[in-house]
Amino acid sequence: MAIIVNLDVMMAKRKMSLNELSDKVGLTLSNLSILKTGKAKAIRFSTLEAICEVLACQPGDILEYEVDVPKNTTL
Repeated sequence: MAIIVNLDVMMAKRKMSLNELSDKVGLTLSNLSILKTGKAKAIRFSTLEAICEVLACQPGDILEYEVDVPKNTTL
């Protein structure tokens, strides 16, 4: 199982830089960068809510669930 973070996609659709999002959401660049690269282990609902408000999107636009396919499986 994998959670895919599509924050960069939504930022591109809204033509918003990481610096601008950081200022509007009130998070540090490093914390947003960790989230954007998918390296975050968790996200607070309040943070997700703030990001969705600024980007005018739904949580499902940012987070996506993908089922892992075992590497030994032939399709």
